[in-house]
Amino acid sequence: MAAGELGRSGGYYFRYMPQRPFQSLSSRETTSLLRQWSMLGRIQAQAFSFDQKFQPYQKDDFVMAFFKDPNVIPNLQLLSNSSGQWTILGTEVKKIEAKNVPCTQLSMSFFQRLYDENIVRESGHIVKCLDSFCDPFLVSDELRKVLLIEDSDKYEVFSLQEREEFLFCLFKHLCLGGSLCQYEDVLKPYLETAKLIYKDLVSVRKHPQTKEIQITSSVFKVKAYDAVGVCYPSATEHEQTFSYFVVDPIKRHVNVLYHCYGVGEMS
Repeated sequence: MAAGELGRSGGYYFRYMPQRPFQSLSSRETTSLLRQWSMLGRIQAQAFSFDQKFQPYQKDDFVMAFFKDPNVIPNLQLLSNSSGQWTILGTEVKKIEAKNVPCTQLSMSFFQRLYDENIVRESGHIVKCLDSFCDPFLVSDELRKVLLIEDSDKYEVFSLQEREEFLFCLFKHLCLGGSLCQYEDVLKPYLETAKLIYKDLVSVRKHPQTKEIQITSSVFKVKAYDAVGVCYPSATEHEQTFSYFVVDPIKRHVNVLYHCYGVGEMS
């Protein structure tokens, strides 16, 4: 098989789109926050186009074809475990996992209950609590208790199903940050940043008949394995190391959001 034919393994050809901007991650305000949360230089988004019709049930074939494609292999970036520098995969993917991530939320009112349940005060300040650890995270406020501690009295403010929503996942990832995260005292920066990234990655359209806004993207949390074990998003697994594939079946684009837990850029 010629190298150019590799991408046909699942019936898809991919093209890297380096010109696609992700303003949500590159604006001055966001980069300042990502630096504070120890995620700057460790989180990025990349866009690829593809040439075939996509159906969500084809996700496994789609993701495997993606990792085999000769236009993806030299362009898909990840952080090296050894050097901490951005690199490319450089190993053959033998197996993938693509977990469905529900993506139905159209409004930030989804988080209003944080105010209603006195996790966040009316002023927007997050209610503090006695320090405890939920390894490796320091829990010093009621928000982190809701996010991390299953037997806390407010954990059920969000159902298990709601916690799987892509918007919730983004929000939680930003709140937990990298290994030297400086937590916010107020909720707004987390909400605003989650909203910007969500809007940047997820496609919507107005339904032709009902005129209602509907989400057209499918989202998958992706992991890849080589002959040794997990090779992507990182050989070292961590709750805050992730890769989400956000597929727009109409435009035939896939946005890849990647983060690897560690110490972000300081200056």
